[in-house]
Amino acid sequence: MGTVGGGAGPTALRRDLTDIRVDFIDAYLLRPGGSGLEVLVLRRAAGGRSPGSWETVHGHIEPGETPVQAALRELHEETGLDPLRFYNVSRVEAFYRHQTNEIVLIPVFAGVVDGRAVVRHSAEHDRAEWLEVREAGARFSWPRERRALDDVLSILGSGEAGLLEDVLRVS
Repeated sequence: MGTVGGGAGPTALRRDLTDIRVDFIDAYLLRPGGSGLEVLVLRRAAGGRSPGSWETVHGHIEPGETPVQAALRELHEETGLDPLRFYNVSRVEAFYRHQTNEIVLIPVFAGVVDGRAVVRHSAEHDRAEWLEVREAGARFSWPRERRALDDVLSILGSGEAGLLEDVLRVS
């Protein structure tokens, strides 16, 4: 029986039972709005998984890609936008995929775009809206996205990372 870290106690993770994968990223887009920051929310189109659900940019990490590269690519593919500033939120979300008995880890990123940014959503979404922070959090269908949004805003609530800028800013 394999364990992570070589431990053998009750807290040791049994790798023979469940795989742990880093296959996806979540990336939040923010822009300055009339009464503060606005957050982009995307509605899943019919014909895909979870049609009608609202989410942030979420996508696969391709073979040979880093999570940062995947997040920037997915932002462009799903919205047509490239952030002016891009941040590692220093948060990793997770979910359990019962179909494949896997725990999936999801690095979280955030980008800031111009206040006039216009979204060109991809075919996997049928609607995109810029919402006030509280409304965006309420709109997200996935609890992990609501939780992560709190961290995004605690870091980037002013539009930049302040004292953490030198550590968290990717580009």
